[in-house]
Amino acid sequence: MIRLIKRYESRKLYDTEESRYVSLDEIAAWVREGQEIRVVDNATEADVTSQTLTQIILDEGRKGTSLLPSDLLHELVRMGERAVESGRERVQHGVDRLVQASVDRLGPLRRAREEMTQLRSQLEELESSLRSLEAERIAGEDDGAPVGRSDETTIHGAERAGARREKNR
Repeated sequence: MIRLIKRYESRKLYDTEESRYVSLDEIAAWVREGQEIRVVDNATEADVTSQTLTQIILDEGRKGTSLLPSDLLHELVRMGERAVESGRERVQHGVDRLVQASVDRLGPLRRAREEMTQLRSQLEELESSLRSLEAERIAGEDDGAPVGRSDETTIHGAERAGARREKNR
């Protein structure tokens, strides 16, 4: 979870988690322990995390406690905007890979859903056909027609019976 710090015009830093004012040294200690922080200007809501972290590095440099070698600091100054752009590109690449992986996982699910929709439609058609056949069977029983035979079978059967009667005369 990201710890939210509000910076006031007086440059005081207020930790919203512990509801108290904190120092740059405390924030530095949290960051060293792995805590993610976000610092926002209380008046404008602008994100001032970068400036705050830079201020921590600057203060440590003044105290002589900086853990950053001067070569690294020189390179950061030289890279300037390129470092930011490179970081943004890496983040964008990671997001693109995550989105693609999500899309790849959704493809089979989408196909399965389409197949389920088709099967549901076919099942509804089958149920409708069965209801029609059942209704015809019931109607046939009520009319006295032989159960389980179609009208065509009944007609052919009547024609054959008539032909037999003719022969027997």
